[in-house]
Amino acid sequence: MKQIFAGLLMVAMSMSGLAEEQTSTPDGLIMATVREVLAIVKQDKSIVTDQPRLQALVDEKILPHFDFTRMTQLTVGRPWRTATPEQREALVREFRAMLVRTYTKVFSTYPDPEVEVKSAQLLDENEATVRSIIRVSDGRVVAVDYEMRKKDNDWKAFDVTVEGISMVTSYRGSFADEIKQVGIDGLIKTLSEKNRDAGDAAAAAKKKG
Repeated sequence: MKQIFAGLLMVAMSMSGLAEEQTSTPDGLIMATVREVLAIVKQDKSIVTDQPRLQALVDEKILPHFDFTRMTQLTVGRPWRTATPEQREALVREFRAMLVRTYTKVFSTYPDPEVEVKSAQLLDENEATVRSIIRVSDGRVVAVDYEMRKKDNDWKAFDVTVEGISMVTSYRGSFADEIKQVGIDGLIKTLSEKNRDAGDAAAAAKKKG
């Protein structure tokens, strides 16, 4: 899964040099987000090694362009139907926190990648697939596709596929196993504990450094 999120992050952070696009289009929205984030990082590169500030940047500038409710619903699958409103809210909250945590962890994994948006295929007026390729400094070329949906007149991503591996599908299996063993509340507890433990580890590392 780290490769999926690393690829996702690379798209979100490294698409400089592309033609100007309108934010009303799915690929244009990616462009606008990337340029804004790149400008912030270029102005203060120390943010990359400052976990709290990095997390705040990801949370504020990148994740608002994801439809976490739809993403969580697709990942949880059939059990979502019987989940209470409180359980659904908790699942979305912990899933979102997990993505913030993963983003900050892989932020500096791939320095100076080259990203090219190949196409934005409109499936209908409200759904699209944005296809891109990423060239990493070690010579690898990674295909990353965004599945996007227009929600309240804004385009938002609800799945990302890296080298043919869907993020939603990948997590769906582990979530299903967890729900089968300990139920939805058990899954929420597991996600919450992992997010808390990761936060404590990051805080300890910062204090030690």
